[in-house]
Amino acid sequence: MVVLIPKLLVSFALCVCTAAVAASPPIVDLGYATYRGILVQDALTNETNINFLGLRYAASPTGSLRFRAAQQPAFTPGVQAASAQPASCLQAPAGLASITPFRGTLVRRATESLAPSEDCLFLNVFTPGSHLEREKLLPVVFWIHGGGYIFGNATEFTGNDILRESGGGAVLVIIQYRLGVFGFLPGQKVKDGGELNAGLLDQQFALKWVQNHITKFGGDPRRVTIWGESAGAGSVIQQLVANGGKTSPPLFRAAMTSSTFLPSQYNFNDRIPEVWCLFIQLLYSEVVSQTNCTSAKDTLECLRAADVDTLQAANIEINSSGFFGTFVFVPVVDGTFITERPTESLSKGNVNAKSLLSFTNTFEGTTFVDQSIANTVQIPQYISQLFPNLDAAGIAVAAAQYNGLGTNIFQADAIMGESIFICPTYLLLRAFGQNAFKGEFAIPPGFHAEDIGFYFPSTNVGGLPSFANPDFDKAFPEAFLNFALALNPNVKLDPTNITPLWKPWDGSNEMLFNKTNTNAPDIRLISTSSALLKRCGFWESISVQTAQ
Repeated sequence: MVVLIPKLLVSFALCVCTAAVAASPPIVDLGYATYRGILVQDALTNETNINFLGLRYAASPTGSLRFRAAQQPAFTPGVQAASAQPASCLQAPAGLASITPFRGTLVRRATESLAPSEDCLFLNVFTPGSHLEREKLLPVVFWIHGGGYIFGNATEFTGNDILRESGGGAVLVIIQYRLGVFGFLPGQKVKDGGELNAGLLDQQFALKWVQNHITKFGGDPRRVTIWGESAGAGSVIQQLVANGGKTSPPLFRAAMTSSTFLPSQYNFNDRIPEVWCLFIQLLYSEVVSQTNCTSAKDTLECLRAADVDTLQAANIEINSSGFFGTFVFVPVVDGTFITERPTESLSKGNVNAKSLLSFTNTFEGTTFVDQSIANTVQIPQYISQLFPNLDAAGIAVAAAQYNGLGTNIFQADAIMGESIFICPTYLLLRAFGQNAFKGEFAIPPGFHAEDIGFYFPSTNVGGLPSFANPDFDKAFPEAFLNFALALNPNVKLDPTNITPLWKPWDGSNEMLFNKTNTNAPDIRLISTSSALLKRCGFWESISVQTAQ
């Protein structure tokens, strides 16, 4: 059944609000459920979008489905209202410890529960009104939220921002996926009796949902671009290398990453002598212990039967005990969906797409380093906490790469930012050859996640980003939408866009998005720092030890 959409002239602006319009809300039949969307009228332009909020794309991952791959939802009769944001997945905090517990036992910490709901596999769809001709399907942007694989949700983002920036030329899908212990519990028991990387499998299941259903919302399943920020961008990497880079049939044609996140990604059951790798297996045991399942005959079944609040308490305790700025429950190499370390797949050019647009921020690492230790941090010790599997010689060589690069705390910021965010981006670009474009977001201070407020401006107080310059605020977010629609940021939706000719990545060039001292846009092609690329080459050379 197709969407019942009235003929309305549609455009987009920054602020949106639901308003009564002279039309009936559209209805979509998904086979397993029928949903009625809402008409959302832009408060500034008086134009209309169609929103479907809280669409269930998978069955509730509870009970016997906990720690298993997403399943098809059961049939629900009648017409359901798709007018309210879904419950978020269960959340957990980032690591707060001054030293990593992964060289020894976990430090338990009482923390207030953040739990929204375990039943959280929902997505939102945003589509222009009947500005679209039904026979002309639009490209689809598939957004994956960040949050270190332990927090974040779909409700943070107003999809109508992206519709505005696309000139009404795209359909947007924003998904949720299981987080923390619920989405990324490792261990042999999970491999044998469930599915590892359940959160990544949720994402893939949602991508398959798009292939099956997006035409009912005016989207073209053949023109899907996946996009994410931080762990969302890390998720993009995971989907790119999934199944050895040979997912069939293809689920998307292009990818965009904002602040690629690639922390250590160990094998699900590593047992080599180093303490960290033992931790991957011990992590499962720690969850079992904290849920009183140690004496159970089948510990995984005990975890499935555990009260959700008990499991969530363990989720919070374990995550908050991690080294400051790191995340405990992250993807692992499971041997089936993720067949090898992402760096290995990328070095071989094994990726599930043909085109790429990647951005990094100037100072990605600062917010992930405890700035209160500025006067005491020692770089070798910091590296040993960040990458516990490095031996003394490796730590010394890593520290030497940053010797003299500013103060110790600046070096720590750079090590975090480059090793986990920036350098993996350059490796990702190389996997795409001439079919990739690189950008740098540098609006001061250029910290991690500050770019979000430019392409999702409704996330800002007052709806304006930190640099409220009309030319910049058009050029920067439109870079993503130009690429998603045409696979080339030079094919511009708006001819007044001031971004100059953007050459494909050739190993040494990227587009800078910054401002001058007089608050004018500074958008130009620059040469990538050779010193940075040299440091990135070093991190790539030791990726076996850093498990990336």
